[in-house]
Formats: sequence, C-alpha cells, structure tokens
Amino acid sequence: MRKWLLPEYIEDILPAPARRIEALRRGMLDLFEAHGYQLVVPPLLEYVESLLTGTGHDLDLRTFKLVDQLSGRTMGLRADITPQVARIDAHLMNRRGVNRLCYAGSVLHTLPAGINRSREPLQIGAEIYGHAGIESDLEVQRMMLDALRFAGIDRMQLDIGHVAVFRSLVRRAGVGPEVADELFRAVQAKDMPALARHVQKLDRRNGAALLALPELAGGAGALTLAARRLPDYPEIRRALSQLRAIAAAMRDAGAAICFDLGELRGLHYHSGVVFAVYAEGCANALALGGRYDEVGKAFGRARPATGFSMDLREVLAVAAAPTVMAAILAPYKPRDAALQRRIAALRKAGQAVIVDLPGHEKSRAELGCDRRLRRVDGIWKIVRS
Repeated sequence: MRKWLLPEYIEDILPAPARRIEALRRGMLDLFEAHGYQLVVPPLLEYVESLLTGTGHDLDLRTFKLVDQLSGRTMGLRADITPQVARIDAHLMNRRGVNRLCYAGSVLHTLPAGINRSREPLQIGAEIYGHAGIESDLEVQRMMLDALRFAGIDRMQLDIGHVAVFRSLVRRAGVGPEVADELFRAVQAKDMPALARHVQKLDRRNGAALLALPELAGGAGALTLAARRLPDYPEIRRALSQLRAIAAAMRDAGAAICFDLGELRGLHYHSGVVFAVYAEGCANALALGGRYDEVGKAFGRARPATGFSMDLREVLAVAAAPTVMAAILAPYKPRDAALQRRIAALRKAGQAVIVDLPGHEKSRAELGCDRRLRRVDGIWKIVRS
C-alpha cells in the first residue's frame, strides 16, 4: 500500500482551489460581520455528551469517536459546528437578548453524505439566538442568499418547509417513535408506496394528510392547497401562516421560492421553518438551514434559534471563477535597496511578487509569473515576461 494515499473521501486542497476557498471564507465572514454577526471558533473535538446534546440520532452516526487519554471519557470529532455554537450561546456568553454568531471550520463525517462528497466538509455558517419570530428566519435566509451571490452564484432556488406540520400530524395520530421514524423516512424520500402502507395503520384523517404531504410542493399556491387538504389544527394553521408571511417577504429576494411540506430534513433537530438553496450545476443543496428552538433546552437554557450553514467545497464547485492576476518575478538582489522598496510597495498594493531564488532558473515556469521586475534606466519597472 502506498503510504501517501489518503482515506476514501478525504482529499487535499491544492493551491489554486485553496486560494479560491480562502477568498470565499474571508469574504463571507466579512459579509456576516457587516450584519452584526460575531465570529466564534469552537474546538475540533469535545466530549460527546455536549457535542451531540439535542442533535438527534443522525449526527451521532456521523461522528467519529475516540477515548480521551487524560480523562478516559469518550470524545467526538465534530460533524457539525452548529450545536457547538448553540452551547457557546447558552453557557459562555449568557446574553438575554438577540445574539448573532458566525463560524468557519472543518468538520468530519464517518461516511460521505453522497457520491463524490467529502467526509471533511469546510463548514461556514451563521446563527441568531434569542429571537422567536420569522423576522430572524428572514434575516438569515437573505444573508444566506447574499453569501452565495458573493460567490458569483445568481440563479438560485430557495426551498422552504416546516417540520411542525408533520410533527402535528404524527402527534395527533398517536403513533410511537418507531412508526413516526418510518413515516418520516417515507415522506422525506417521497416514497408513496411505503407511505401508503404505513398510513393504513392510522386514523383516516391524519393518514390522508400525511399521504398528501409529499404532493404539497410548489409556489405560494401550494400553501393554499395545503390549507384545504390538511386538518385545521392550530399548529398547522400557525405553520402555514408563517410560510405565507415568508412568501410575501421574500418576493424580492432574487431567488425562485418553492415550498415543500414534505421536506423534513433534521426532524429531530429542527423545530419550525427549514430551508435549502439549490443552484444550476449542483445536485446537492448548496446551503441548509432552519429553526432549532429545542436545542437550547437540551443545554439547560431554552433559547430560540435559527441559522444556516454551507460547505465551501460544494460552493466552490459551482462558484464563478475569479479573475486572478499572475505573480511578478523579482531577481534575487537582497542588497539592492531600491529593488527591495519596489517589491515592498507592490506587495502592499496587493500584488504577488515572487523572488527568483538562485539555482532554479530552469523551473521558473512553475512559479506562474507573467511579468518580471527589470531595471530600466536605473528604475525597477514591471515588464512582460
């Protein structure tokens, strides 16, 4: 076995894409900061008790675990940064009002989320804590779209769902956790034959409503259809009202809006509105988010919360390629004060200047320089190579 081979679905990022990813990371964090979001940097690993609190079974399966040599306790390598940020809000910052936080860093997954997807996503995201209204949902949705536009992605579709609808139906039907999970998987996969089998065991009213969920998708008209086909439960009325308000507020968002009441991603984690962004050229969602008010309870401090995250690797695959100016080659003359001043001035202005170290004349082409510094009439000038 070749010692330099990496594990499956783990890969290096080479200079050109690494530069683009870093530019995306910096630009998006600057965008978040301009909206009042403060950067936090959680640790790569924690005790699993805090890392997985309130996150559901799916995240547990995705988390690498190891034994801490100091304490003997089980630790986990984070598979999602969002629960860590919730912990920071609940236990370290202790703010009573609205708290806006953002983050960026690697996460690790035991298995890839899909074909050709990395087990080490580069996650970046933003969260709002302390506000329970749809105004905060709208804020993070708009900022999420702005972040993707910063990456040069213009043609986007924003899919929006609400897990409270499904939760209301299974609770009213009186089903246990196992049956609820089976119904969840069938609705989420839009597996109509499986869903039809499962709802046969339920009362007619709630069974018919669950069977309708995968079909209640589309524009704002899907919400009108949902009001007619779903039971008039208070929690369903409230969910549909929130979705209608979002539909009205996001008309000028610059993205196609699609509502999908069969979208149940993160059922055991999210508590209300959920959303995802899709773009041409990418089969997977570029960004995912939603409301997760119940996570704060698991940390011992109930705090309403909403936010989103994305994988910069996925964004890079469909982002517009920036115009990158090649570097300038400078001769190796450390005692030439005029040359050193010229190099320093160019670098301060944002230009890349590479010093041509002695003995490597034959490999200059590998440096990627299209210009060079040359002394002309006693002045160091930039000329084409």
